[in-house]
Amino acid sequence: MGGGFLKEAGGSVKRSVKRLVQSLVRHLGFYRSGYPMENSMIDHTGIGVADVARSAAFYDAALGALGLTRVMQMPEGLGTDAIGYGVTFPVFWIDRFHPHSVRQHTAFAAKSRAEVDAFYAAALKAGGTDNGGPGPRRDHYYAAFVLDPDGNDIEAVYRG
Repeated sequence: MGGGFLKEAGGSVKRSVKRLVQSLVRHLGFYRSGYPMENSMIDHTGIGVADVARSAAFYDAALGALGLTRVMQMPEGLGTDAIGYGVTFPVFWIDRFHPHSVRQHTAFAAKSRAEVDAFYAAALKAGGTDNGGPGPRRDHYYAAFVLDPDGNDIEAVYRG
């Protein structure tokens, strides 16, 4: 009784609904756990840096506070030319190939205000420069801004 039209052969209504929601999320490009799905509008982006090793120390700490880690390096295993950060695939790259010190702005999604605070503290500890401490900027927008070693404006934002 109940939910028969949603019940898969040999499955449960709960599992069927979960699969339906996952399918909608994938196809509509919504966010899961604060990070874009694989078919979102932007697949990956990046910035040029003057010194990959110096910038990697900063981004390892700052992005690590948001759950992002090194998922790809060029050359493989060394990362002297480029490093890609993400959860399962690279969504943000730092590299020596593109112009550096051009003061780009990149905002990363946080899952909570606490993650924004952790990002800010980790970024400052790793050599970043304050460019706007954690706090509400407008309704449902809590953010912190830090300049990376090349002067790029890096933001963590929680929309909650």
